[in-house]
Amino acid sequence: MRRLSCLAFLLACALPAAAADTIALPGGATLSLDKQGLHLRAADGAERARMALRGRHLDYRAGTALVVDANTERAIAVAVDTASATLAGSAVLDGSALAPEAACLYRDGQGLLYAFLAGKDGQAEQWLLHGRPQLLRKLALPPHSEQCVVHDASASLVVAEKGMGVWAYNADAEGPPGRRALAIGAAYGLAAAREGVSLLGRDGKVRRTIALHTDLPPAVVVQAQVQTENMPRMGDAADDPAIWIDRQHPAEGRVLGTNKKQGLHVYDLQGRQLQMLESGRLNNVDLRQGVMLDGQAYDLAAATQRDENSLVLYTIDAAGIVAEAARFPTPLEKIYGICLYQPASGGLQAFVNDKDGSYLQYRIGRQAGSFTAAEVRRFKLATQPEGCVADDRNGRLFAGEEKRGVWSIDARADAKAEPKMILPVGGPLRADVEGMAIYHGASASYLVVSSQGSNSYVVADAMPPHRIRGSFRIGMNPEAGIDGASETDGLDVTSANLGGRFARGMLVVQDGYKRLPDGAQNFKYVAWDDIARALGLL
Repeated sequence: MRRLSCLAFLLACALPAAAADTIALPGGATLSLDKQGLHLRAADGAERARMALRGRHLDYRAGTALVVDANTERAIAVAVDTASATLAGSAVLDGSALAPEAACLYRDGQGLLYAFLAGKDGQAEQWLLHGRPQLLRKLALPPHSEQCVVHDASASLVVAEKGMGVWAYNADAEGPPGRRALAIGAAYGLAAAREGVSLLGRDGKVRRTIALHTDLPPAVVVQAQVQTENMPRMGDAADDPAIWIDRQHPAEGRVLGTNKKQGLHVYDLQGRQLQMLESGRLNNVDLRQGVMLDGQAYDLAAATQRDENSLVLYTIDAAGIVAEAARFPTPLEKIYGICLYQPASGGLQAFVNDKDGSYLQYRIGRQAGSFTAAEVRRFKLATQPEGCVADDRNGRLFAGEEKRGVWSIDARADAKAEPKMILPVGGPLRADVEGMAIYHGASASYLVVSSQGSNSYVVADAMPPHRIRGSFRIGMNPEAGIDGASETDGLDVTSANLGGRFARGMLVVQDGYKRLPDGAQNFKYVAWDDIARALGLL
């Protein structure tokens, strides 16, 4: 049995976890693993409990140990109780298909516990250990990964590749894959360190400690209550949602969601798909209700169609049925984002943008039984925009420039466009700046912006001076079987009473990485009540 040197042992003792064969527990007790089993010993060295197995790979987080049974190739989560001196298997992870060469634990900022299992051929899995274990995602690690350890504070999965070096991966499943080299060359062992990870020599002594950190801004965590059915296409497909309100039957609302590979999906408030309109590669969508055109009221949605560089208009009837009504060509070369605007004077206008920063403003009308679109203004931002939202009440357009921040512009067609930066990138807002929407509450209105670079959402006052109220992330909801949300492109929010948990409205976001388990992208629904409570909003 390999034991840690004194220094490495102390490092393991002082931390919530250390991938080692012997781990110090509170009160002087120890947990150790050898070929005869897992042993719980008192401070005087006397054995208090034993779990018989031919084990390997021991890791620990307050009250839970992870060990691999070498005979069955299954990982076992073990409840460790030093007070009653018991070891009890609490969950079994079937890693027989992997034949785990490495196993380690991770506790995230939400307090949830996970296990990583890695096989010698590079296949790996991440499991959620909450209630019944659930496979969260599969991932690829270097072949012959003989040891792993997770630095919880930086969400870094550190893997030692035999004869090659040490790599750090993102332990948070709600994020993009990627790795970076921490050390090149042979590494014989890993041990958790308060500031990161320690590399051990053959003798178990610390050779080097590597600091790990995260530069993500702090954010509170809320959970989604509902998720839509997955996209029918894999890859980057889902993009932008819009919420339709059924004024007579609040619980019968709809969510429209674009599919960048196929068209427009229509979901109910339980996330079930009701319609799929094959409109082609749609990017962003927005809608307005009760629009008066030629003496008649319409509920209208509009989306950007990227193959044709056109604006697609849809009608929504009283039952929430969506139908394509018109297509309007634009002179843009790479049409991208869109948002609608209902001026106080009536009617409907649309802002569409191009990847080169150009904005076109159209007036939507109706004449001789057909919908029309006429350009009324154009202006340009310096670099690529996408997300935008119009504040109908105050006649302002909020336009996101992906790498720079959020601009405020007079939305009136006859006004000069003079963009004013109100939320620059930096602090809680991290590029890319993506989807945005306005929550009009009874006492205050808030601008919600997707901070894609930090997998979070910034909330600011919709009125000047646009004070930032805080930011939040959407975390895992294990009880509902709903994963978190990350790399969000588009979003929408409403303060309308949608009934039940959404009585104060809801936020809908696109999820860039569908987990629990891996799958095609979808949209998540979050109760505004949860956001308001987390950020202390009115």
